[in-house]
Amino acid sequence: MRIYFAAPLFNAAERDWNAALAAALRGAGHEVFVPQEQEPGRDAAGIFATDVGGIDWAEAVLAIVDGADPDAGTSWEIGYAYGKKPIVLVRTDMRRTGSGGFGYNAMLTESATIRVDAASASSDEVAREVLGALAKLRSAAR
Repeated sequence: MRIYFAAPLFNAAERDWNAALAAALRGAGHEVFVPQEQEPGRDAAGIFATDVGGIDWAEAVLAIVDGADPDAGTSWEIGYAYGKKPIVLVRTDMRRTGSGGFGYNAMLTESATIRVDAASASSDEVAREVLGALAKLRSAAR
């Protein structure tokens, strides 16, 4: 499956975690567009065009929505993809925020085709859960 990996990428911990999860997805046979691999040295217009092209290319969007307030760019990518392709939201953050007990913004939770809520899970556990979610998407598409 072709996957667009939407996630914050602004510090070493985020980039390392993204790279590890992308490697697990690739190891399972998926093609993965990871913006942090595409963007070094580009200006804002180039980043925007490249990332929109990546979303358009993908069959599904995998979005990391950790943090007290999920990343603005990731939230935009989810909104752009909504209604066009399946969206898998992943939240590993143990903080519970948002209204109505959703854990995070209802606009994000309700845009998801599948949610992986894995508070405090290890990287390996998250990868297994994400691969399971992608398998469900693939089965539903058949």
